[in-house]
Amino acid sequence: MPKQIYITRKIPEAGLKLLREKGITFDMGLEKHSPSKKDIIKALKKKPYDGVISFLTDPLDAEVFDSCPTAKIFANFAVGYDNVNIEDAKTRNIFITNTPGTSSTAVAEHTVALMLALTTRLVEGDEFMREGKYRGWNPDLFVGTDMKGKKIGLIGAGQIGTEVAKILHYGFCSNIIYSDVCPCVELDKIENTTRMTTEEVLREADIVSLHVPLLPSTRHLINADSLKTMKKTAFLINTSRGPVVDEKALVYALKNKIIRGAGLDVFEFEPKLTKGLIKLSDVIITPHIASARQSARDMMAEVAAKNIISVLENGKAINSVIK
Repeated sequence: MPKQIYITRKIPEAGLKLLREKGITFDMGLEKHSPSKKDIIKALKKKPYDGVISFLTDPLDAEVFDSCPTAKIFANFAVGYDNVNIEDAKTRNIFITNTPGTSSTAVAEHTVALMLALTTRLVEGDEFMREGKYRGWNPDLFVGTDMKGKKIGLIGAGQIGTEVAKILHYGFCSNIIYSDVCPCVELDKIENTTRMTTEEVLREADIVSLHVPLLPSTRHLINADSLKTMKKTAFLINTSRGPVVDEKALVYALKNKIIRGAGLDVFEFEPKLTKGLIKLSDVIITPHIASARQSARDMMAEVAAKNIISVLENGKAINSVIK
């Protein structure tokens, strides 16, 4: 009997093609918005699906898993998997996989773009022009700060953090300081790169960029106390996970000039924004698009599909997040 899976939202053709080649049929949610937990359960109860391709926005727990007891794998179309209750999956012997390494370059480039936009005050200038306020060149108009030579602090030195370091070191002669639970061999090979404690990184960096997974230990890693240790001229960048930052504390810090500015692509209460955030001119906000490159999306679809195929054919996952 042909294997069949459910895909909670549309994925690129690159992944669907691999499934078709293996004779795996699929049903797919076609709504662009995130399905609710209730919607997912309703869809999964319709057929005895052998697997599921899910998204970071899909809550996966015992209730969802039990709605489709035939599903052997939930392949997350994402690098992260904080939407999954891992213990619930473990007790049911369900494979949970992700798509590591597929979006590192894209997220790193977006991270650096946020840094450049903040230091050049590019977004403020664009809004100024669109509002018809420009009356001619002025030497005091939107004076920014140089990127070249800045001390960049990375909290988290995985694939994305390492890629950010390479772009900044070779492109802007940046000095890189980083904190991570383990030394990063690749980063340590780069000249003028130093591993420090998180507290030291926060205190010394001109720009702090977050590249950690969302864990109990990293939730609100950036809070009122840690923000106070940063330089008043420092910028904060978050392209990791929203709840790593206490957004209320960040709004207070920006309003009271405790730090200079912030660039955010993820949010604590996503898709909602913390009150007051949108009114601040010294913060740049983008709608969780750091990994939004066609190349990255295609690779994510392919990796998710390959995990589905491997589990259904061989009983083994390629990128299992359950150790």
